[in-house]
Order: sequence, then C-alpha cells, then structure tokens
Amino acid sequence: MAHGEAPYGDADDVDAVTDAVLTASRLLMAVSARSLAQVEDRVTLPQFRMLVVLSSRGATKLVALAELLQVAPSTAMRMVDRLIATGLADRQTNPHNRRETLLRLTPEGRRTVSEVMAQRRAEIAVIVERLAPEQRASLIAALSAFNEAGDEPPAPEALAPTAHPLAWGHTPSGHSA
Repeated sequence: MAHGEAPYGDADDVDAVTDAVLTASRLLMAVSARSLAQVEDRVTLPQFRMLVVLSSRGATKLVALAELLQVAPSTAMRMVDRLIATGLADRQTNPHNRRETLLRLTPEGRRTVSEVMAQRRAEIAVIVERLAPEQRASLIAALSAFNEAGDEPPAPEALAPTAHPLAWGHTPSGHSA
C-alpha cells in the first residue's frame, strides 16, 4: 500500500469508515492512557474525569457533578472524598445558598489536570506533525464533520486557548467528560 493510501477501503463504505474511526479511537485511547500514567498513583480514570469536569465547570454541586459523570450521587461523593483526601479537590459553602456545598479543584488539582492535558496535547501534536499539510486539512474537515454528526461541541481549548479540554466520554448534556 502506498504512503497516504487509505487502508480501510472505499470511503462510501460505512463499515470501512467505522473501522478507520475505531482504529483512530484505539490510538487516542492509548495516548490518553499514557498521559494518565503520570498520575495513576494518585487518581483513577473516573476520578480524573471528575477533575476535568470540575476544571471546565468550576465549583459544582455534587448532584450536578454526578449527573454529568452519569454516576449515582453516592458514587460521586465517594470519588470526591478520595480527591479531597489526596488534596486535589475541596468543598466550599455556596455563597448564594448557605445550605449547599460546592465542589472545586484545589491548585494541585488544577495543576494535575493541566499537566495531563498538556502531555496528551503534545503527544497528539507529534502524530499530527507527521501528516502532510493537505492531510491535516482533510483531518480537520473530517473530524469536524464527525463531531458535528455526534453532537459533540468543539473542545473548550479550540474556543479559548486557556481552557482545558475534557477527558473523554459523553454526558447527557452533550458535553464531553
């Protein structure tokens, strides 16, 4: 097969496109796993997802956090307790409703998310740099169309360079988590 030739067959063939997307998904999961390796002694994948949601949303009520992560509030509370114990998150009283507690990242939690996402971005950039300019343009168009077809909004980083993109997964609200 020639360099740049599609190994999956006809682009009109849904099975061929699905195979190509699954292969790319496997690559992206491997990149994500490697980026998480630096913090795996402190947080699990579900806990990291929670950190990313808190990073992108700011202080959040437990019930909203559980809903975004698609877990029971009791599960979310156990995850929060572990993150608080490791110094990555904390609780604060809602200044607008003193009966509510909000969960938020600590500076160490923000630093952890930032480091993992920077590692992930750097590794993806190395892969993208291997593509010819016309392949990059095609990839942008293809992934944009794919994301739109899946109702996935652009990553926050694409909109504002200082925001953190979310980890992975899809929440009921249509945002990644």
